[in-house]
Amino acid sequence: MNARNSYPSLLDPDESDGSGGDSSGQQGHRIIPGELDLSHKVILYLDDINVSFDGFKALNNLCLTIDAGELRCIIGPNGAGKTTMMDVITGKTRPDSGTAFFGQSIDLTRLSEPEIAHAGIGRKFQKPTIFEQHSVFENLELAMKTDKRVWRSLFACLRDEQRDRITATLRQIRLDAQADRPAGLLSHGQKQWLEIGMLLVQEPQLLLLDEPVAGMTDDETMRTAELFVSLAGKHSLVVVEHDMAFVGQLGGLVTVLHEGSVLTEGPLSVVQEDPRVIEVYLGR
Repeated sequence: MNARNSYPSLLDPDESDGSGGDSSGQQGHRIIPGELDLSHKVILYLDDINVSFDGFKALNNLCLTIDAGELRCIIGPNGAGKTTMMDVITGKTRPDSGTAFFGQSIDLTRLSEPEIAHAGIGRKFQKPTIFEQHSVFENLELAMKTDKRVWRSLFACLRDEQRDRITATLRQIRLDAQADRPAGLLSHGQKQWLEIGMLLVQEPQLLLLDEPVAGMTDDETMRTAELFVSLAGKHSLVVVEHDMAFVGQLGGLVTVLHEGSVLTEGPLSVVQEDPRVIEVYLGR
């Protein structure tokens, strides 16, 4: 699917009064700049994104759309542009050209990294980053969206709804029995789940997950697949991964990147049989 052919018209908040059609074709739907608008059921639009580094074209007219609630896997050889794509989405890298929208009204190219995170996009890198001297529960508490100023932090007290959210997240990531354990004593897979939980307590709409099962045992990999499938629907997930067995467990669409562009996309069973994918990535 080419994103440019599936785009609704995107509102420039500086040039329009904010009116437009909704997903059912009715008139009068109002787009409010700065608020996530999913009226077209699409959470992420990348259109003709180009990024070059010292003459190397990392992204080449990249077009991609992700539906709200979708679980999408991104695969491709090293240098295909997977990490650069996520850097653009999170504001770490500015594209040379092209558009990147979160929903209908949030132009990601105009926001800083903290603003993008606050808008509802969470990113997990391959190596987990947790507070190893703190308990699992405290890691989730520290990750919540709260006032982080020193004075407020010294006298902060969890509200009941915040405590309930942490408890529910602990169950989701299967660490409820480890709540009081120092995070540094967790297994590698459990540390990965904890970092995912630290994203979940921030209530993101879109999760970007970079090689989340690297270094995991088979059992941890299976449990991670179950976790991601359970999150889809309430959250949208973009998973960059090389483990084809894990990708197969997730189901859904797979997008193959090559030389900064979408080579093809479809179910894994179809993608794996594509001669172009075999040639550039999977091998014969």
